[in-house]
Amino acid sequence: MKFGVVARRDKLEALKLAYRVYDFLKVSGFDVVVDEDTYKYLKEFNKEDVLPLEEFDVDIIVVIGGDGTILRVEHKTKKEIPILGINMGTLGFLTEVEPPHETFFALSRVIEGDYHIDERIKLRTFLDGENRVPDALNEVAILTGIPGGKIIHLKYYIDGGLADEVRSDGLIISTPTGSTGYAMSAGGPPFVDPRLDVVVIAPPLAPIALSSRPMVVPSSSRIDVRNVAMTREVILSIDGQFYTYLSPEIEITIVRSPRKTKFVRFSREIYPPKYTMKIKSRF
Repeated sequence: MKFGVVARRDKLEALKLAYRVYDFLKVSGFDVVVDEDTYKYLKEFNKEDVLPLEEFDVDIIVVIGGDGTILRVEHKTKKEIPILGINMGTLGFLTEVEPPHETFFALSRVIEGDYHIDERIKLRTFLDGENRVPDALNEVAILTGIPGGKIIHLKYYIDGGLADEVRSDGLIISTPTGSTGYAMSAGGPPFVDPRLDVVVIAPPLAPIALSSRPMVVPSSSRIDVRNVAMTREVILSIDGQFYTYLSPEIEITIVRSPRKTKFVRFSREIYPPKYTMKIKSRF
């Protein structure tokens, strides 16, 4: 078994725990690689074990950080590599293991094969028919470049049929995993079971009209978004981690990605306390 280790870069405690995990796995006889950003902030790792995330070819990636670190790993890795998340974030909604006391017990269970894989769907975005942005684990957001100042005028279609026309600050299209995040804050349903194979379209952000409602559609659906106001640029945000400006005439298409995110899990609970905590924190 080969492991990868990634840590959040702005927290020394996370970097030090990453080194302890790296050392534990090396002493246990496993091949281990470390991502170059982690090494940049803590030079104690062996340089020959350092690789860019894009080149990781391992069996499991141990991610020490919060949801942002996990999303960074997901956006940069090229393969569907299972992630063991160790919470060093604010909430750590996507993580299951709490440091430091659970870390090495969890690693021992992984080594013994005492775990299961939790798979989550992702969304793929095409711009004028080309996929040149990361897949989304949480959501795709199409946003105005000047919140509160300049609204955007969008039409969106589901499987070729016009679903709605909105004038607002933006539109959020979410997976079940992302349903308790940005989409819920925008007025979407408070919880969508991650086992469901669906996509959530949240109500538009700060709309002029209040007639739009959230929609839940099959994940097999094709969602096309068109910018009606051809003089307005929009911002495309993927998981709040990747941003790019789009010219007004670009055609945006969102479909279910052929890739999935895989998490190493020990509990088979579908509704752990972190779901409840996150939902309550939004109200």
